[in-house]
Amino acid sequence: MNRETKRLLQRQGQLGPDGTPAAPSRERAISAARVAAAEKADRPSLPRRVGEYLREVRNELVKVAWPGRTEVIKYTIVVFFTIVVLTAIVFGLDALFAKAVLVLFGK
Repeated sequence: MNRETKRLLQRQGQLGPDGTPAAPSRERAISAARVAAAEKADRPSLPRRVGEYLREVRNELVKVAWPGRTEVIKYTIVVFFTIVVLTAIVFGLDALFAKAVLVLFGK
């Protein structure tokens, strides 16, 4: 543990002046529990959180630059052509390696 970390822990009350771990005070434990309870009490209900999430999703989807019909058709053709070419390459390599294995093992 370096000096900066020790100083930080001492300021937070987790280390004593001599660097030994300080026993957690009861007050600190109680205040932490109160903070956690207060945060939980301030939290909106599940339906409200779901509704807020869906509103945020809708707002983000409005900002998306959706492609037009012609762009979608062009992209579809490019993807289809790419799939056909790559499938042909894989098929060719598979047939080539199959022949090579058969020649190698003499069948």
